[in-house]
Amino acid sequence: MNREQDSQARILEESVTIKPCQGILFVLSAPSGAGKTTLGRLLMEREPKLRHSISYTTRVMRPREQNGIDYHFISQEEFRAMIDKGEFIEWASVHDNYYGTAMADIEHLCANGADVLLDIDVQGAQQLRARSLDAVFVFIAPPNMDVLRQRLQRRDSDTPDTIKVRMENAFKEMAQAPVYDYIVINDKLAVAAEALHAIVTAERCRALRILPLLAQLSLV
Repeated sequence: MNREQDSQARILEESVTIKPCQGILFVLSAPSGAGKTTLGRLLMEREPKLRHSISYTTRVMRPREQNGIDYHFISQEEFRAMIDKGEFIEWASVHDNYYGTAMADIEHLCANGADVLLDIDVQGAQQLRARSLDAVFVFIAPPNMDVLRQRLQRRDSDTPDTIKVRMENAFKEMAQAPVYDYIVINDKLAVAAEALHAIVTAERCRALRILPLLAQLSLV
């Protein structure tokens, strides 16, 4: 077992106490190029009370991205130090870069009673499920793999070799879609955005979330 595998195994084995979220934690995953980031941004624009948990990454910042808004961009040395200190609730090595979510960030947002949006890769979502974290898991899928390849090529930010790796990983990631609570196919962006917003609305109206409020008013 190499260093990364050992560290990830430790995350799953440690009995870390994660404080329950007072709001709803929405976990968004997708293959690279499926539109997860764009759909997440559109959702945040429609739901100003929804809070976005900003992930940490070691990848290079892309044009128009901002540190502390799109991601916390840090060095590999800084990321490994955070791993060693057990600061991540989940982390993964994806396309030769590290991505992770700080436990303190999630607990801070959840403690304030806000609904939280977390966009992470499939590996990270697997770690959260293994911890039995109470969350709503949503998978963003492309209409087909040819469209996904075209989107990656149009981004004009990856080399042909990088696109090849992303496509190989995408097939593996698509195989994990059945374990998610919801699947949104991003063919037409506006339709997919509406579907994602509908999921948030429906989850907020679940009886298990509304009944405690009615009980406080002595209505049930």
